[in-house]
Amino acid sequence: MLGRARVSRLAGSARRVGRWLRQVVALVVKEWRQLLRDTALAGFVVFIFTIDILIAAGAPALDLRAAPVGLIDRDASAASRELVGRLRAPYFDVRAVADDETRLARDLERGRLRAVLIVPHGFERALVRGETAQAQLVVEAADSNLGYLVASYTERIVALLAADLAPAGAASEALPEVRLQARFRFNPALTEAWYSTISELLTMLTVASILLPAAALVREKERGTIEQLLVSPLSPLQIVLSKVLAMAGVVLIGSLVAVGLVMRTLLDVPIAGSAPLFFALVALYAMTASGLGIVAATYARSSGQVGLIVLLLVMPIIMLSGTWNLRESMPPWLQAAIYLSPLRYMVDIAYGVLLKGAGLAAVAKPAALMVLLGLAFLALGTARFRRQFR
Repeated sequence: MLGRARVSRLAGSARRVGRWLRQVVALVVKEWRQLLRDTALAGFVVFIFTIDILIAAGAPALDLRAAPVGLIDRDASAASRELVGRLRAPYFDVRAVADDETRLARDLERGRLRAVLIVPHGFERALVRGETAQAQLVVEAADSNLGYLVASYTERIVALLAADLAPAGAASEALPEVRLQARFRFNPALTEAWYSTISELLTMLTVASILLPAAALVREKERGTIEQLLVSPLSPLQIVLSKVLAMAGVVLIGSLVAVGLVMRTLLDVPIAGSAPLFFALVALYAMTASGLGIVAATYARSSGQVGLIVLLLVMPIIMLSGTWNLRESMPPWLQAAIYLSPLRYMVDIAYGVLLKGAGLAAVAKPAALMVLLGLAFLALGTARFRRQFR
């Protein structure tokens, strides 16, 4: 008799769990249908996982490409012509050659040139004698990063030219030489598109994972259907979980398109590690960030408000993640806040799996910390949702 009663209780529990799961699945399907009916939001999702990734690949890079340069060559020597010949593609594009400083200064002011190189009389003579040869580089540094790149690239070219044209006996009096051989792993060609597209994908994953569940929950408030859900035989956890799972599924499909079609096929970004592992962790990250979206929705009363709250959440998360800046360069008090950014863990995971070929053991710790943070966000969002409609 006791055995039958235990079996009966287990069967009843299994039926209740099955019914609970079927209700969640029905709600997930409802969320997908509502998203497809919302053409503006659906179009936004398509854009951020396709066109936006392509735009990021062609965005201004951290290396120098075809910087327009003006030239005033007053030496007109073989050495000055050799210097001009080395200011070539892909780094520089010598577009203006003149002996009119006023004209080139005007082009510099109007943004037509990034720099003006002035080679004075006696440039070659000084090099041949082993003396210090003077040349002037006027750089348009309104964009400080680009100005630094123009100056550093030019200085390197001039230094190599001086070494090539130095007298034969000059090297014997020099200090001992140190030669550094640099080898680049994980991105041997230093292809900026590999980094920029992954960075943009992570940013859009964050935006979508927070915005979509928040918008779905606020839409229920605006239409008055949230009360209908609450009086139905559904728990607050089921309502919240269905929105998290539905939008995590949308984000996962978007990442499949972004990585498989756009990044891998069109941009040739490598997938050095396990693709199933990466997408499984993307799904975990989407659910982690979705918890923040639920929290945001509990503070918003309209779609306009939720957009502002999501923006307020997304910007610190991105800035504290290390995608746009170095975490090590932040002050100590700000480095402590980094651990509250879920994107901080996903950055290590994404670059580790896609570019470095990291396995599960290498990304297990950041993945575990990310999941714990996501559970905390989900618990907070569910608690606020339950208290708000009690």
